[in-house]
Amino acid sequence: MTVTIYVPRDSGALALGAGKVADAIASEIRTRGINAKLVRNGSRGLYWLEPMVEVETSQGRVAYGPVTAKDVASLFDADFLSGGKHALSLGDPEEIPYLARQTRLTFARVGITDPISLDDYKAHGGLVGLEKALTMTPTDIVRQVTDSGLRGRGGAGFPTGVKWKTVLDTPGELKYIVCNADEGDSGTFSDRMIMEGDPFILIEGMTIAAIAVGATKGYIYLRSEYPHAERALNEALAVARKAGVLGKSILGSIHAFDIEVRMGAGAYVCGEETALLDSLEGKRGQVRAKPPLPAHKGLFGRPTVINNVISLASVPIVLDKGAAYYKDFGLGRSRGTIPIQIAGNARYPGLFEAAFGLTLGEIVDKIGGGTKSGRPVRAVQVGGPLGAYFPRELFDTPFDYEAFAAKDGLIGHAGIVVFDDTVDMLKQARFAMEFCGIESCGKCTPCRVGAVRGVEVADRIAHGVEPEKQIELLEDLCNTMKFGSLCALGGFTPYPVMSALRHFPEDFRPHPVREAAE
Repeated sequence: MTVTIYVPRDSGALALGAGKVADAIASEIRTRGINAKLVRNGSRGLYWLEPMVEVETSQGRVAYGPVTAKDVASLFDADFLSGGKHALSLGDPEEIPYLARQTRLTFARVGITDPISLDDYKAHGGLVGLEKALTMTPTDIVRQVTDSGLRGRGGAGFPTGVKWKTVLDTPGELKYIVCNADEGDSGTFSDRMIMEGDPFILIEGMTIAAIAVGATKGYIYLRSEYPHAERALNEALAVARKAGVLGKSILGSIHAFDIEVRMGAGAYVCGEETALLDSLEGKRGQVRAKPPLPAHKGLFGRPTVINNVISLASVPIVLDKGAAYYKDFGLGRSRGTIPIQIAGNARYPGLFEAAFGLTLGEIVDKIGGGTKSGRPVRAVQVGGPLGAYFPRELFDTPFDYEAFAAKDGLIGHAGIVVFDDTVDMLKQARFAMEFCGIESCGKCTPCRVGAVRGVEVADRIAHGVEPEKQIELLEDLCNTMKFGSLCALGGFTPYPVMSALRHFPEDFRPHPVREAAE
């Protein structure tokens, strides 16, 4: 009997030594003459346990971690291929509390299947949504997505079905599906994980979108910092074409569709949809004025659906299980599940997929385990580098688009970065302005000039130069950027700055005052 061993090929696991672990396991298999197969799966997203090795035994999966190359020989000696006990034993991975508490819809296969095996994908429910879509009219597909309540997971939270209907209703001989895979927010990695761990679900979601709106060509715009995702996507696309999932006749139907992966250069602003389209057209990535909307005149002036990776990867579940099933998760206008990414100074960093509605305190304290340093949590930044800082006093805020907006924050791409009580919030505010200044495309003045002036003002506050006057100036500058910038880069940079000032004012005062306050 051939034993199957799983070692993640995920970038995060590779950074922690998964490649060396896989090499060591392969070497032991050869040396010991064992009948075993090594599968490079995706990561389960429990990064403090990576590299996490799993073995398929007669009693089910057994996990070990975090494994180093030096541990491998002792694992074989402990008969881990039969689930033998070892100091790194974790037992059934599905029973690890961090995983057991999750509601995995989009990430249901990640870590379980071989990412490049279409047979494995189908054996775990893959392509059912696409097969159902092929029996439906475009209008019915769009209605299913609309009724599910799915909103864009890239940050804006715009209803996906509304966007699709606009493209469907817009006449055009040529239409496009563009996947925004330019995941650039600090502390976010869900797009990368799904592209590396289950690329077929993204291909299936884009293909359903194409059938729904009448598109025949799709592009995945991927940032250059994701070479492992690029490899996984291209390998999966080749398999999908060979199997007839893509091409001139999707699964033998009248529909034609194909997908290309295009690499960006890593500019943060190209995560903004119109700058992305410019970059995809071979131009310098600059934000376009709206209207026209991309749904009317998008890529090469054609009607274009542009959605985030997780938005598109959620669609197969909606078509497979139905809109009512998906909508049953969540609360208010935030329906379905959201893959929350916990990073920074967290004890248990990783990906946690759950229905909307957990409180921020539950996520940070109960799931993330507080800080790795063991010091008190002082602040968390939610929504990437342009997201607001939340103090512990706001930890009762439910993870929901409207609830965060009501607290002058945003969910964004659902990244949460944890800081302990050693963080200097004035420095964090300065960093936000500096980041905006570096990443600005330069097209509008509030963003291009405002960010540079913001750094200068923050520096004067740090040096105690007329602090009250400078704080007033900083607030005025933030309002100008918020309401005068062309896109979210300049418009959202005030969120971290103003939240730091509002919730942690002592950090913006001269040092003697700050020390007295402490």
